[in-house]
Amino acid sequence: MRTSLLAILVVFSGLLLSGCSKKNPIVEIQTPKGKILVEIYIDQAPITAENFLKLVKEGVYDGGAFYRTVRSENDTNPISISVVQGGIMRTENKKRVEAIAHETTDMTAVKHLDGTISMARSKPGTASSEFFICMGDQPELDIRGRRNPDGQGFAAFGRVIEGLRTVHAIWGSSAAGQNLDPQIRIHKMKVQ
Repeated sequence: MRTSLLAILVVFSGLLLSGCSKKNPIVEIQTPKGKILVEIYIDQAPITAENFLKLVKEGVYDGGAFYRTVRSENDTNPISISVVQGGIMRTENKKRVEAIAHETTDMTAVKHLDGTISMARSKPGTASSEFFICMGDQPELDIRGRRNPDGQGFAAFGRVIEGLRTVHAIWGSSAAGQNLDPQIRIHKMKVQ
């Protein structure tokens, strides 16, 4: 009797715990080279994650593109990085998207590791729609990193959980300098 009561309590507490855990949303990025699944860390980077999810749900990225690849042979910055960048900036149907507050890696604890998705920006607080995915660990993009002279790093907000091979294929595609040539179209993005 005591063993079965203990078993019931274990099962019940497991059900309670599983009901309390909040699952992060998954975004599917469809490209001609394959699909990419990205877990969005809404719990750790709420400002950046909510902005990205809003744009995905509004269809802003549909018809966008991956347009920039930064790799050792085309990076002229002394603080070299490896990323592939995409969004709507270099597309015909560019929509105006408001900038969001900057969430540093100290605030979110989301570091720029292999497969991390992050927001592109110039100054802190200027990120809006453009994003990049890290190819390998990129600590120089975290706060106090040296890639951006202000030392504030970039706002990481999720990570590729499936399709990293597709990301590598896009990153390694033909380029003129850092510009992918041709750009790799984003057919559609959707929250799964």
